[in-house]
Parts: sequence; structure tokens; C-alpha cells
Amino acid sequence: MQFKHPELLYALFLLIIPIIVHLFQLRKFEKVSFTNVAFLKEAKLQARKSSQIKKWLILCMRLLLLACIVLAFAQPFTSKTTSFKSKKETVIYLDNSFSMQSKGPQGELLKRAVQDIIGHVPEDENITLLTNNEVFKNTTVKTIKNELLQLDYAATPLSTQAAFLKSNTFFSKQKSSLKNLVFISDFQDNNPPFSIEKDSLKTNYFVQLKPVNNQNIAIDSAFISEKTASEIQLSVRLKNNGTAIENLPVSLFNNDTLIAKTSVSIDKEAQTLFTLPTNKIINGKITIDDASLQFDNSLFFNINNTSKVHVLAINETDDDFLKRIYTEDEFNYTASELNQLNYNILESQNLIVLNEINNIPNALIAALKQFTSQGGALVIIPSSHINIGSYNDLLQNYQSAFSNYNETEKRITTINYAHPLFNNGVFEKQVSNFQYPKVNGFYNLNSNSVSSILNYEDSSPFLFQNKNTFVFTSALNSNHSNFKNSPLIVPTLYTIGKYSFKIPELYYTIGKNNSFEVNTQLQQDAVLSLSNGTINMIPEQQLFNNKVVVKTSETPNLASIYKVENKTEIIKNVSYNYDRAESSLTYTDLSNTKNIELNNAVAQVFDTIKSDSKINALWKWFVIFALAFLLTEMCILKYFK
Repeated sequence: MQFKHPELLYALFLLIIPIIVHLFQLRKFEKVSFTNVAFLKEAKLQARKSSQIKKWLILCMRLLLLACIVLAFAQPFTSKTTSFKSKKETVIYLDNSFSMQSKGPQGELLKRAVQDIIGHVPEDENITLLTNNEVFKNTTVKTIKNELLQLDYAATPLSTQAAFLKSNTFFSKQKSSLKNLVFISDFQDNNPPFSIEKDSLKTNYFVQLKPVNNQNIAIDSAFISEKTASEIQLSVRLKNNGTAIENLPVSLFNNDTLIAKTSVSIDKEAQTLFTLPTNKIINGKITIDDASLQFDNSLFFNINNTSKVHVLAINETDDDFLKRIYTEDEFNYTASELNQLNYNILESQNLIVLNEINNIPNALIAALKQFTSQGGALVIIPSSHINIGSYNDLLQNYQSAFSNYNETEKRITTINYAHPLFNNGVFEKQVSNFQYPKVNGFYNLNSNSVSSILNYEDSSPFLFQNKNTFVFTSALNSNHSNFKNSPLIVPTLYTIGKYSFKIPELYYTIGKNNSFEVNTQLQQDAVLSLSNGTINMIPEQQLFNNKVVVKTSETPNLASIYKVENKTEIIKNVSYNYDRAESSLTYTDLSNTKNIELNNAVAQVFDTIKSDSKINALWKWFVIFALAFLLTEMCILKYFK
């Protein structure tokens, strides 16, 4: 038992006063002469015995009465001593990812969790509630009730570990407060495992909500599998998390017009094809009909007019291999001899190739420096008889330099598959033993800040990158290298060409770092915007001479087709879709997780928290006891003879 006003307990010392009064009678007895002394003595003894019992009973009643009054004013109460603190902090994490659309016994998991929070958290209790995209700090359920009822699903979910760490940042550092973390989620199995450290000041209540069934079919992805002069083959991949389906309709729309429909039989995975015309702009939407999760029942994509990459080769040797790589269906390839170069066309290019030039003029060095600073890509292929000074004047802008030419044969043995040029599916698999191309001579490199792409057998670079500049350390002509005959040359130079101008992809995933380039020129202070009719936003963008680089990550956060607009001019369309990681309805087993209190119902957790911190006030009982002792004393005085 504890007291709200323990200082009043000092008043119990006043109980000594009635004790003193009863022990020391202050009244004097009178002597009376009487003839029959024997009879008088017997009567006196009987009277004194009964009087003593009555006095002791009255003393006890009065002591108990006064003690109950003092205790009542001290306001006693009881609580669990392990959980009672001067202050209580409650942080609630509510997972509002798309997987919480699943149906539980009482409806959608997220909607049911919201109702339980509103119904079981006291309206005036101070809490902090956070979701994947919202934070309500130091508030009450009554204040945020409307926001909770209108809570929508988040396109960018947090991992369990990230959400747990974020939730803990909202607790104070006070060691005297009772801290409760209520973590509500379905705990999908696509999160990396993590451990929770023991904290004696905090209780972690994990509420794992489970759907009644795990059936879900999702449109996983779409890609162009084949392209000819007249047709495009669009492949659509579907995934099934549940029992097999014999006949699943798949529809393809262009804007709002149905242009194709098919059906597939799916067990775990399935793939279907749509044929589209090559020369037609498609604002596409692929849909299926599935009663489970809704967010993955559609996928948006765009096929725009083909934007060609502008490539300029400045040659002092044969460039036939470049012409075969940079074909006119995807590239605008231009070749020029160094002595006939028109400097005015440099700024309109996306990629410039210096093809075995012996000496780089100062004017060209300055122009190339300006070109790369404006986002252009540069490929440097040295000859075997270069003016090292002129090359180093150019290379110093890219934190590198050639030292000397080494006439030694070397094999090119290592591919950096992790490099951005090769990590996006250029190679189907990593090969460690292939037909190694070789060079008969190379330039030694002085640099520590370059990214190697292809390496010699001694790990020195054959091709390296610094920002948007790619440098070979050897000539590629047939007298000095057989690299032109190697299967590596096409994917390497082709990917560099594509890298130099990032044409918008078929679609992008919301929540990832996306980037694409728009071939346009903006007036001063003008910006590009993304719009889908109801949403209009200005993304992060960087303006160069002949293009604008657009970068997006968490926005837009609504799956749709967006127009890339320059004021009222529509330049092209781009599509954004939700991440499909939430489509797999498999869940983590938390039964062996340490340092958590695992529950499967939100209401149960909050009832437990209430019970742990409940205060039972006892002052009313002591008032009742005081009245009872008062009545008992009155009865003793009246009826005790």
C-alpha cells in the first residue's frame, strides 16, 4: 500500500492523546462513610471491573476511528510495485503497409487495429503514435481520432528493425518513467532478422496480426522481351501465394481503352505475352481481378517515342566497330576527323568518344571539360603514340594521369560485375573463366580515386571510370589488342552509350531512388513537373545544356501514369508502381524472439498495460471503517452495562 500524501501519517502520533486521557483519570474520588463495609466493597469491585472493560473498548474504537480518519486524508492506494512510476510513456507503432490490407477475423487488419486503439486507449492518456509515413507525437487518441479513422496505406514500408529503432527515439531518457512500446504489425517474412536487447526500463509489446488466409495473386513485373521493326513483345510475370488457379483473366489497357485480354493458369508463377505496335505511344495498365490484396492487382507502364542517344566519335583511326555498336535504331551516331571537328556540335551530344587521338588540342580539352561538367559522357581510347602531356591535361580533370607506355602483353581477366554498368542484367551470370582478351601494350595509371570496370590479370585497370568519364589504358586497334573481337566490347560500349542518356524505363518503383533524363531545354527559372491530373509535384531536377536529369524517391507515392510537363507542354509520360515486396503473404515466427511480450490482439495488450499501471484508491474504505467504528462506539456507550 502506498500513500498520495504520506506526510499526513505523522498525525498518527496524536493517537497518544486519548491513550493518556484513558490511562490517567483526572477526576478525584469522594470518600463516603458507610456502616456495612463488607457489602460496599463487593459492589465497588463489580462496578470497577465492568467500567474498565467498557473504557478499554471505547479507547480502541476511538483509536481506530482517529487512525482511519488520518489514513483516509493520506489517500492510500495500491498498485503493482514493479510497474508503478511517477510517469508513464507509451509509444505505439502501427504498421500501415499494403500487406495490412489482408482480411482478419474482423475485417482488414489495419482497420481493426485502428478501432482497437481508439476503443482501448484512454482518451486523455498522452501517447506517441507513428506509422510508416506519419508521426503523432505527444498527443491523445481523442485528438487524433479522425486522422486514425482516415489512415491510408503507405507506399514505402519500414523494415521491422527500422520501425523498432525509430519508435525508440520517441522515449525520453528519464529512468524513473514506465516505458511501453506497442508494436503492431503482421511481421512479413521479407524483413531481415534482428535481435532486441534487454531493457529493464521498457516493455516491448509485439502484436502480430494474422489474416484468415494467405491467398494472393500479384502482377509481379513487366518487361519488353523482344522488339522488331513492327512489333514489341511485352512479357508480364505473375506470382501466386496460395492455391493454384486454372483461369485468371489478365487485361491490358491503353489509357482507358481495353486493347488486349488473355487468361493464364498459375500455380506459383506464370508469364503471359502481349503484342504491341512499335510505332505507337502506349500509356499502359495491366490488371487482374483478385479479392485479396488490391495494390498489386494493377501495373502501369509507358512506351514513349524512342529518344535516341547522340554519340560523336572523334577519330584518328578506323571507327567501324563503333558504327556497328551505335546503330541508328537507338543512337544518332556522328563521326568526325579531329582536323575537321565542328566544336559547335559538342554541346548537343550525349556521348563523345576520343578514338585513338595522338594529341589533344587545348581547345578540345577546354570544350570536353565543359561538356562533362554539363552531364555529358566521355570515352577516351588512347593511341599507342600519344602526347602524354596533352592527355594528362585532360585527365587531371578526372583525378587521373598516364605515366608511361609499357610494351608488355597482358590479359584482361576481371569483370567488375558490381559496377553500375554491369549490375543491371547485362550478363546473365558471372563468368570467372572466359576467353581472355589481351593487349600488347598499355599505359601505367597514376590514380587512387577511380572505379575499375575491367582489369588486367595483375588487378591494374584496363577500363576505369571517374564520374561520367570512361578511360581505356590501351589502344584498341587490332595491332595492339584483340579486344574488338572479344564478346566484352559490345556490352561494354553499348552500356556506356545507354548510360550517357538515361531514357525513362518502362516503369519505376515507388520508394526507390529513381533517375531519368529528359531531352529538353528550359528557359531561365523554368522547372519540370510531374502530374497525373489530380496530383502535381515538382521533383528534384538538374538542368544541363541539352537535358534535364529528374530524380525521385519517396514521391510520387501514388501508383499512376504521370506526365512530365514543361508548363503546359507534355514532354513524355512516366509510370510509377508500388513495390511488390508486400505481395508475399508469409510471416515471421516471433515465438522464439527474446525480450518481447508477444500477443495476437491489440485489445489484450492495452488491457494488460491498464492492469499493470492501475491505481486502486483505498481512502473510501477508511472513511467507511471510521464511520463503522464511530457507530460501534455509540452502541457501546448506550448499550454496554
